[in-house]
Amino acid sequence: RGKKEVQKDSETKKGDEKLRFLEEKKQYFSTLNLPNRYMKYLMFLFNFFTVLGIFILAVGIWGLIDKESLVEEQISYIGTDPMLFFVLVGVIVSVMSFSGCMGALRENECLLKFFTLCIVLFVVLEVLGGIIVYTLRKQIWEHLENGIQMAVRRYQDDPDLRFIIDEIQMGLKCCGVKSYHDWERNLYFNCSSPGVHACGVPASCCIDPLENGTVTNSQCGFGTLHLEVVLAQNFIYPSGCMAQIIRWINNHMGFIGAFGIILMIIEVVGLLLATKIMGDIELIKANW
Repeated sequence: RGKKEVQKDSETKKGDEKLRFLEEKKQYFSTLNLPNRYMKYLMFLFNFFTVLGIFILAVGIWGLIDKESLVEEQISYIGTDPMLFFVLVGVIVSVMSFSGCMGALRENECLLKFFTLCIVLFVVLEVLGGIIVYTLRKQIWEHLENGIQMAVRRYQDDPDLRFIIDEIQMGLKCCGVKSYHDWERNLYFNCSSPGVHACGVPASCCIDPLENGTVTNSQCGFGTLHLEVVLAQNFIYPSGCMAQIIRWINNHMGFIGAFGIILMIIEVVGLLLATKIMGDIELIKANW
């Protein structure tokens, strides 16, 4: 009878130790899951890329709609439309950010790994892009100027270039590359042209291109190449777009730099949070 009591006490002791071990293990994983839970929601709040992706996607779709690239007559040429680049980038960024959000909330390692891989690629591309832009800035300015010159010459022949030039001239309130006289290099606006556009500039150069505030007056720039700057500036913006682009960048350099730093911080924080969540998932799997 004494042996049975000792054996029973031993089994009871072992059972208590097992329960205590399971309880300690449960408490350990509950404390481990507490910061993990906060990290998941913090990562969700920090997921700025969703907004960025939707914004880029919206810009691309707006460009396609504004150019009427989605109408039946133009849909066959959509593959060469530069606005399609914004649509693709917006979709990629949105998918990447969505995978990060869902991967964190659902504790899905595959989605989190995809998210971290995308973040690493983005950071590498941003760093390389910054280095390339800084080291080759003179060549970039030259290529940009040559590109705008080419776009001015082909303004009437390429609807995509026409759209880009119009948006630049209206947005920056400029005309031509170095001045409004650059439009003399266009066959249609050249003063020797037999067409109605001769010695004129596009309506996007005009100070007030809208007639009655609603309809674009396409003839508002007609005959302005005959005028001197003093008279022309009453109807059109005489300064070139290249100088306006440089001025805009210089005026917004602080904002551009701050945006780049904030974007990099968000990317690094997202990468660290995703890595920590994946580490916690692996730890739970290894000890459960």
